[in-house]
Amino acid sequence: MDTTPHEVFQRMQQQWLGLPAPLTGDDLAEDVIIEIPFAPPGHQGRFEGKQQFLDFANPQRAALPVRFDECRTIALHDTKDPNTIIIEYELTGTSTRTNQQSTAAFIGVLTVHDGKVTRWREYQNIMAILQALG
Repeated sequence: MDTTPHEVFQRMQQQWLGLPAPLTGDDLAEDVIIEIPFAPPGHQGRFEGKQQFLDFANPQRAALPVRFDECRTIALHDTKDPNTIIIEYELTGTSTRTNQQSTAAFIGVLTVHDGKVTRWREYQNIMAILQALG
């Protein structure tokens, strides 16, 4: 039986918790498309392929001064496409610099085929993230 988008998102949530560790990309298809439609000006908003994303994400994660404490699902919406879900979630983290805890809201659109993410579109609350990072 194929892994569902719900199961893949649950694995993603677990990978995010704790101190940022390098992503392996195990849940990503080789030709995954990852989009961040509201990326800040001057920041990349689209990644084509697993390796392009990992080459960007892992150095970013290594420099992130945050320990992620909780990833709370607010709502999970099925779509007409059984391979695609929409997730509203909050990510709570503690700054390793100030020990201050903050929460930011996200919306993700996740598409999975053959147990791998083929498309991930994430809408981030950039202002909350910037405030949390100080």
